[in-house]
Amino acid sequence: MGMSVTISAATEQDAEQIFRLQYLCFQSEAALYANYRIDPLVQTLDSVREEVAADCVFVARLGDEVVGSVRGRVTEDGAASIGKLCVHPRLQGHGIGARLLRAAESALVEERGAKRFRLHTGHRSEGNLRLYRRVGYQTVGTAEGTDGVPMIVLEKPAETYATTA
Repeated sequence: MGMSVTISAATEQDAEQIFRLQYLCFQSEAALYANYRIDPLVQTLDSVREEVAADCVFVARLGDEVVGSVRGRVTEDGAASIGKLCVHPRLQGHGIGARLLRAAESALVEERGAKRFRLHTGHRSEGNLRLYRRVGYQTVGTAEGTDGVPMIVLEKPAETYATTA
């Protein structure tokens, strides 16, 4: 490859690349559920721009190309909701997703006072579940996504982010 992947906070200029990457990455999730109306595929570019401006958003870069992204925000109950973690298909399996998670977790605790982390993934998304469990998340329940996909809800206490970093 010749270059290393760097993780940094997303900027307004990253929104369009995040939008395109998200659309590419979530095609495989949509195929798992035979549902191409899942939330990440129907989100608008303006909505992504709003999230980049308001939320805790990190990107993985290979040179100038955004090859990974994750978003997080602290909810009313003090939990950090982490979502839309994605890594370009050609770079999956190299630890970039875990690095993005660690960056988001760290910022959500240090900058926004998160007490615990919460995320969800589709019940058939075995690769995602393996990653989340490997970095300390545990299943706490189930839910149905707004797109009708059955979801597994996972959490971990904020104190544990340092041990997985």
